[in-house]
Amino acid sequence: MSHNPLVSAPTQMALQERFHQTQPCGVGHSHTHESAILHVSGEARYIDDRPEPEGLLHLCPRLSEHAHARIIKLDVAPCYRIPGVVTVLTRQQIPGNPDIGALAPGDMLLADGEVNYAGQIVLVVAAESREAARLGAQAAVVDYEVLTPILDVQDALEKQHYVERPFVHQRGDVEAALARAAHRLSGEFHIGGQEHFYLETQAALVCPAENQAVTVYASSQNPSEVQKLVASVLGVSQSQVTVETRRMGGAFGGKESQGAGVACLCALAARLTRRPAKMCLSRRDDMRITGKRHAFFVRYEVGIDERGVFSGVKIDLAANCGHSLDLSGSIVDRAMFHADNAYYLGDALITGYRCRTHTVSNTAFRGFGGPQGIAAIEQVIEHIARTLHLDPLEVRKRNYYGITERNVTHYYQPVRQNMLNDITERLEHSAEYHQRRAEIDTFNTRHPLLRRGLALMPVKFGISFTSTFLNQAGALLLVYTDGSVQLNHGGTEMGQGLNTKVAQIVAQVLQIDIESIQVTATHTGKVPNTSPTAASSGADLNGKAAQQAAETIRQRLEELLCRLYACSPAEVVFHNGVVRAGKHHLTFAQVAHLAWVNQVPLSASGYYRVPGIHYDREAGRGQPFYYFVYGAACAEVIVDTLTGEYRVKRVDILHDVGASLNPALDIGQVEGGFVQGMGWVTTEELMWNGQGCLLTDTGATYKIPTVADIPHDFRVQLLPHTHNAAETVFRSKAVGEPPFMLGMVVWCALQDAIARRDDGIVHCLLDLPATPERVWRALQRS
Repeated sequence: MSHNPLVSAPTQMALQERFHQTQPCGVGHSHTHESAILHVSGEARYIDDRPEPEGLLHLCPRLSEHAHARIIKLDVAPCYRIPGVVTVLTRQQIPGNPDIGALAPGDMLLADGEVNYAGQIVLVVAAESREAARLGAQAAVVDYEVLTPILDVQDALEKQHYVERPFVHQRGDVEAALARAAHRLSGEFHIGGQEHFYLETQAALVCPAENQAVTVYASSQNPSEVQKLVASVLGVSQSQVTVETRRMGGAFGGKESQGAGVACLCALAARLTRRPAKMCLSRRDDMRITGKRHAFFVRYEVGIDERGVFSGVKIDLAANCGHSLDLSGSIVDRAMFHADNAYYLGDALITGYRCRTHTVSNTAFRGFGGPQGIAAIEQVIEHIARTLHLDPLEVRKRNYYGITERNVTHYYQPVRQNMLNDITERLEHSAEYHQRRAEIDTFNTRHPLLRRGLALMPVKFGISFTSTFLNQAGALLLVYTDGSVQLNHGGTEMGQGLNTKVAQIVAQVLQIDIESIQVTATHTGKVPNTSPTAASSGADLNGKAAQQAAETIRQRLEELLCRLYACSPAEVVFHNGVVRAGKHHLTFAQVAHLAWVNQVPLSASGYYRVPGIHYDREAGRGQPFYYFVYGAACAEVIVDTLTGEYRVKRVDILHDVGASLNPALDIGQVEGGFVQGMGWVTTEELMWNGQGCLLTDTGATYKIPTVADIPHDFRVQLLPHTHNAAETVFRSKAVGEPPFMLGMVVWCALQDAIARRDDGIVHCLLDLPATPERVWRALQRS
């Protein structure tokens, strides 16, 4: 074929000119979040914004007031006396499996004879209005025989009350190493939990269809898990359940497993009534019903030499898992994996305990156990530094993993592409660490009532699901004859910008304008059997699957053009929305039209699995992570010694994201992750009464960081000129979770301020969160 009748000579000239222009196209550029305008204008639709279908029922739960009790009477007759109440859901109405445990049985959709935490759902009322549903739920009569609960993690540990048996990571002979150490230190402390406090509470809308099928609109990080559990509860096949997730108003791990319960309840109501059903939890009910970040009790014993270098480390990590397993097995595994953070431990024994208490079943949260493991070893570092009268930064650097030696973790994975020393050196310089250290020492000697503290802390964080089989993803790409593209992938958008990044990846491969790519809602009817959007791997997995689908399409188009224009593959070039085939230039739309005319398929699926990772859980060894992300943060605080109140004056962050797919989004993730981590270690304190009832169950009593808490001087940089040694999508690195751990530097800076007294340096174990009350008490002890 010598010429293309679709393209005239003048158009050819224009296309040639455009082809040779250099414009932002695809990855590496700061494209705006694909829903940014919808977010700020209020047009973005969440579950509660969807138009209400005819006959919609509203659901409201009735919660247990007791942490552990038998239900001896359940009378729902009074519920039906409330005008508008249609039906009451109890355990007896469930046609299929009533257990919705994520990894193992133990999570009942509705209480069955016994309640195991205050806040457990006993029944649900479906009514014509939310108010009728609420009044109906309150009207039910529930009598209990109260039993003695286990509420404290130390109590559970002592009684060996576990949701799963303990596991260990062991390298070498730790007892011998401790015996020969120049110094031995020991301690114990508590790490508090954290409420997700996503803006959109748990929510779902379910519409019944023919043949017992249902369509579920869910605010979920894990649509395939929702599909599986809804099918199980209803006693139907997964093919009869379709789940769609357009976006979430935040999740942070709280909608990985625990969003399924609300969807299952709506599906049950829809099945029983043949009417659509919706449930959007109130903030108070959401906080009482759903799990938190795991609180931990930590014990440690370490041996060090005269320089503060580890020779033996023994750490016990006891997690308060709540009443059931949920995801606690994998979460405690990750805490154990990250009990080294950035440090070569020498001979080590890390034991993870999964303790059962009569509290809400705790669940995934940004970092997935990693923050608790890192907090454990950072407390140890602080203890060593105070004992040897060294700057904690110096102790950290002396214990860093090496490049060619001392570079294997306690679970036997080599630490590759180690950037710890480079990042630390750069940040020491840019944050003026040593100069400010001297200034702070001078300030503290002159101001008896105020005390400043400074800390610089690194992070090494492993990327991959610790459940290896989850490291897979799929995507579906459709190209239309006008050159527009529709993209669907298995990841979910919760505000992090995943859809934007994946669209950029497709734009890069096809060399088209990102505006021509429409990313559709995550849908189990388009991409099946998806993994949750979690473990910081959303872009790694789904981006790679979308890249593969786009490359399949591109290869088909190249083969077509080679045949039509008698040119070689090397002569077919896609660039800036133009395709050059030999001497001919075409728009991408024209090429798509040619493909249709010539019967070349314009749809492709992509699939990706992470290569080379493996882990033997029984042996506690393997390579569970595809690569590591590195970063460091420096924080300065000022503390009022009379009240314990404090402010974060300045924060400097240098973070490794490999070759950034979208620098603006990545910086936003670093900033947001840091502030959320800072909240965990400072103001976010969960409190229960002696009967196991949550007291901090609203925004009035649970204190997340506000704009007033953000450091006045907040400097964030991405590590320049780096790329991932692992073959990730365009050599980028994950960014969702690692910055969260950097927030712990504020806790370290507070410990620095507490330790620096006129008569010397002392160490005082400071539990997390380091609230002003705890800081004040620590100041009195020091």
